[in-house]
Amino acid sequence: MITLDDIEDMTDLTREEIAAIAEHEHIPEADATLLGDYLMHLHHGGQKVQAMICEDIRAALHADNLAHARELYAVLHRFVADHPEAVRGAD
Repeated sequence: MITLDDIEDMTDLTREEIAAIAEHEHIPEADATLLGDYLMHLHHGGQKVQAMICEDIRAALHADNLAHARELYAVLHRFVADHPEAVRGAD
């Protein structure tokens, strides 16, 4: 039987990045794993994932949830380090 961990391991995304996509899209992590993997194979798809994480950071700041904003910033920092093509303006 394939588990959620197995599915997540098949992507280039971390568990935290998948959780950020799930939070942004209001979907279960299994669905977010598939969406994230799909996006990462699209032209500029990494930029879409980066934008989702940035929007979640803004929402956390707007809700005065500084701790969550910091967690998401760490996710963004790691994502950009692992996927430099995801930075806006990159080709």
